[in-house]
Amino acid sequence: MAGMRLLPEDSDVTQLRPPAAADLISDDDRSVAADSWSIKSEYGSTLDDEQRHADATEALNYRAEYSSDKDEQDGEAVSSMLGFQSYWDSAYADELANFREHGHAGEVWFGGNVMEIVASWAKGLCMDICQGHLPNHAADANSEPVVQREKDLSGWSVLDIGTGNGLLLQELAKQGFSDLTGTDYSEGAVDLAQSLADRDGFTNVKFLVDDILETKLDKRFQLVMDKGTLDAIGLHPDGPIKRIMYWDSVSRLVAPGGLLVITSCNSTKDELVEEVDTLNQRRNAACQQPGAVGDREASVDSPPFRYLDHVRTYPTFSFGGSVGSRVATVAFLRN
Repeated sequence: MAGMRLLPEDSDVTQLRPPAAADLISDDDRSVAADSWSIKSEYGSTLDDEQRHADATEALNYRAEYSSDKDEQDGEAVSSMLGFQSYWDSAYADELANFREHGHAGEVWFGGNVMEIVASWAKGLCMDICQGHLPNHAADANSEPVVQREKDLSGWSVLDIGTGNGLLLQELAKQGFSDLTGTDYSEGAVDLAQSLADRDGFTNVKFLVDDILETKLDKRFQLVMDKGTLDAIGLHPDGPIKRIMYWDSVSRLVAPGGLLVITSCNSTKDELVEEVDTLNQRRNAACQQPGAVGDREASVDSPPFRYLDHVRTYPTFSFGGSVGSRVATVAFLRN
């Protein structure tokens, strides 16, 4: 089933603050983006606001009356906006100003409920690895043993790519992790995340400006988190190419025996697994090419990932005879 194309959660402040540079985005584009950000899943609101749910329902009904041509045009406009760094630079500049003026944290991507589920579920996976337990499908006879990790989660190195306001790292800190790093290509996001962490007492969390597609990080991490970053990359007009760059880059950031946990609203679990299979096949093909023996990255690291598990507790819905969930969280083990 195709993934539901949902966008981030409302915060306790204005839903979508358009970029300050008015010449970058037209009023029509702002309207499209506002409509898209207003249509949320049951995870969608960080407020228990009945009126907001009523407004979202009305927006859904209204958009359902659009023609298919109109829908396709709007979807293309939203994709191009949300896939550019200039959009996020402007959005986070507004959120940072709002934080400084009112103390608001800003958007919670996919909502607080999903964030808590992802953090606690990731903790459980890490504890299982510490104890040498893996799902049966991930621990086959031909697999190399998983590197034993520290039984104390504070010893795990954690990276959150596309950290945004950094709230996921705060949630992971509550779960017992302490070696925490967040990166984002938007300097405004990093400034906001650092300000929130300092205010909330999470002074041990480190934040860096870094683009996952051209990462300057030379360290490997035992747990790498992605909550919405691959989604945003895919919304760029060159999304397919940039997704390939993403997988090549992230495969160099996860330590052997470590975990990559991706949460997406634009891809299903099966689609993410298929994307990793494509990466593995491409890496295997590279090993067969003349001269590949000298390519350490291709020969040693192929295939980079294998599917480990996925969150099974998200509510499901049926549509067109298929069953799916609005959010997918999938874990991959680094070989």
